[in-house]
Amino acid sequence: MTEKQRKRLLTFFKLIISVALIYFIFTKIQLEDVLTTLKTSNPFYLIMTLLLVVFSKIMASFRLNLYFHQLEIPLTQKSNLKLYLLGMFYNLFLPGGIGGDAYKGYVINKKYEVKTKRVISVLVLDRLSGMLLLFLYACILAILMNNDFLNSFKWIFVSSIPLSIITFWFLNKRFFDYVLPVFWKSIGYSSLVQISQLVAIVFILKALTIKAATVAYLLVFLVSSIVSVLPLTIGGIGSRELTFLYGAEWLSLDTDASVSISFVFFLITALISLIGIYYHFKKPKLEVY
Repeated sequence: MTEKQRKRLLTFFKLIISVALIYFIFTKIQLEDVLTTLKTSNPFYLIMTLLLVVFSKIMASFRLNLYFHQLEIPLTQKSNLKLYLLGMFYNLFLPGGIGGDAYKGYVINKKYEVKTKRVISVLVLDRLSGMLLLFLYACILAILMNNDFLNSFKWIFVSSIPLSIITFWFLNKRFFDYVLPVFWKSIGYSSLVQISQLVAIVFILKALTIKAATVAYLLVFLVSSIVSVLPLTIGGIGSRELTFLYGAEWLSLDTDASVSISFVFFLITALISLIGIYYHFKKPKLEVY
C-alpha cells in the first residue's frame, strides 16, 4: 500500500467514525430542542464569541512564530498568521490528505535551511503547550467545583498543576533546549489562547440563556478540547460533541444544551477556518523581518 493510499484509507476511517459519533449523539438528544435553542440564541453574544475565538487564533499563531524565530526563521507575524489560517483550513476541511501541521512543516522546511526534525519538534511543542494549559485550567476548574466525585481527587488536581509544568519544562530542557528561551513566553501565549476560549464559552452560555453550572460547562469544554486534538475524527467532529454529551450526563447537566454549546463553538471555529481557503488558492508569501 502506497503512502497516498494509506492516507486515503485513514481519512475514510476518520469520516466513518465522525459520522457514527454524530449519529449516536443524535439518538441521545432531542434534535428539535437543540435547533430551537440555537434559533433563539442572542446574536450579540455570538458576535462576541466570534471575536474572542479570532483573538485566540491570533495568539496561537504568535505562539507558533516564537518557536519559528528560535529556529532562526524570522517570519513576520502577518506572514505567519496567513500560514496559520491556511493550516486551520487544511486541518478542518482537508484532513488526512494534507493536514495543516504537515503543510506548515513542508513549507517551512522547503523555504528555509532548517532540519526537518526541528521543524516537526516545534510544531509538536506548539500543540503540547496548548494542551498543557487546557490541562491546567481543567485542574483549576475541577478544584473549584463542588462535586462529590471530584472532591475526593482535589489533592491530585492541586499537585498536578506544578508537576505538569515542571515535567514539560524538563522535557523542553532535556530534548528541545534550542527553544527553551521561549518556554515561558509560549506558556503566556497559551494561557491567553485558552482564557479567551473559556470566555467565549461563557458568551455562548449567555447567547443560549444557560445560567446554571457555568464552571461545570467550562470543565466539560476543556476536556472536550483535549479529546478533539486526538486524530480520531475529521477535524474533531463528533469527538467533542460526544465528550459534551457524556460530560453533561456525568455532571448532571442539560445534555441538549451541552451539545448545543459544542455545535456553536464548532460552527464558529469552522467559519474562521474557512477564511484560510483564500490562501489555498493564493498561497501566502513568507516574508521575513
